[in-house]
Amino acid sequence: MSAVSAALPATSRPIGGSLIKLVYFSREVDQTDPGGRLTFQTFETDRIDDCVEFMRDLRDRQLKLTGSRPSDLAVMATGGGAYKFYDKIRDALGVDVSREDEMECLIIGILTHIPLHPSIHSLLTQPGLDFFITEIPREVFTYSETDPMHFVGPREAIYPYLLVNIGSGVSMLKVTGPRTFERVGGTSLGGGTLWGLLSLLTGARTFDDMLEQAGQGDNTNVDMLVGDIYGQDYGKIGLKSTTIASSFGRVFKMRKDAETAAAASGRPVDPSSLPFSDGDISRSLLYAVSNNIGQIALLQSQIHNLSDIYFGGSFIRGHRQTMNTLSYAIKFWSKGTKHAYFLRHEGYLGAVGAFLKRQPKNWGRRASLENLAGLEELQEWRRQRAKEEAAAAS
Repeated sequence: MSAVSAALPATSRPIGGSLIKLVYFSREVDQTDPGGRLTFQTFETDRIDDCVEFMRDLRDRQLKLTGSRPSDLAVMATGGGAYKFYDKIRDALGVDVSREDEMECLIIGILTHIPLHPSIHSLLTQPGLDFFITEIPREVFTYSETDPMHFVGPREAIYPYLLVNIGSGVSMLKVTGPRTFERVGGTSLGGGTLWGLLSLLTGARTFDDMLEQAGQGDNTNVDMLVGDIYGQDYGKIGLKSTTIASSFGRVFKMRKDAETAAAASGRPVDPSSLPFSDGDISRSLLYAVSNNIGQIALLQSQIHNLSDIYFGGSFIRGHRQTMNTLSYAIKFWSKGTKHAYFLRHEGYLGAVGAFLKRQPKNWGRRASLENLAGLEELQEWRRQRAKEEAAAAS
């Protein structure tokens, strides 16, 4: 959601099927120079009430500091939840809520993602300018196991490119110029797929838990590799012995062997006796979903003759296995002719795009981004709310 006021926080958020991404702008009450602070927060969608309460707390504190009116605050919302939760947000905050097109916000977000330069208003109207990719330092990077987070310097020629936005599902957009784009494809197998299946298959209950499990797992305990089939590389078609031939391909036989052994002993199968862990399952499924997205992205880039592929969305979350899998898929299948790029704030493209639809006057200033302060603010709010709930229950 996004608000436009020099005093009140400017707030924007895309409300997806799994996560709410919240961006708000604030400045000190006695601040006179341009600029301020953008803060980024994430809530799970089923915690929408917590998110609304957090926003209400921001509103009340700012009203107390500045004496502004609630009508001075506007909320810009995008994504499916902008419609699903429209009444809840409007009624709880008592402010105007504007619902913005998701794809348009996504493109505006990547075009101008963190436009902190004071001349942002003129920059936004200049044709051929992609401020986010060309101007923001240490934002865009490539990833590999040997060279993680290799930041890419500003470039003048950036069009055309493919934007792959991975949320609950996946959308792929061909971008040919500032605010000129076309959705060319996608897949329903995205972050929501990983989250849903792992909640059924493992004990993890949050997306971060699942990523942590994946980081500790070994997919070779459940995946069938090329080496399991051929006993060596399949060099004729360029496949190493460690290449995944079949995701979860070893599980059926291991399960069948365990059932046979249990039947012979007259005991039921003990799940803990199976030779794989929740972490192994998590990593295997993460690889399966990521490889599938990377393969489809590559095919779309070939169809539309696009060399540069930008990956965004809250599925990635800076997770090294995810980025490495996507990068490897693009590099391997394109024989190095195409490049996968990632963004430090990949999950907030839509939120920032919505914010820019109605930005505060004189808000831009380079180096006004503060993630750490925002995290501390959220944690303090949660601690205070827990105390209040405990006091109410006693």
